[in-house]
Amino acid sequence: MTERQRPKQTQTLEERLALEAARLREQAQAAPPGIEREHLLRRARQCETGSHMSEWLRSPGLQPPD
Repeated sequence: MTERQRPKQTQTLEERLALEAARLREQAQAAPPGIEREHLLRRARQCETGSHMSEWLRSPGLQPPD
């Protein structure tokens, strides 16, 4: 069985999520008010939340449970 080739990530997960959130917000600004715009804004908030959670999980102050 051949080994799966995985691309090397040059940016952290937090950076990629922040860029995606910014891109989605730009798309939302260009979209007319309505369902599609709300979906874009929701996805942007989800990316931002994911970025914050990842930062929190990586923080040195986080201690494993005993």
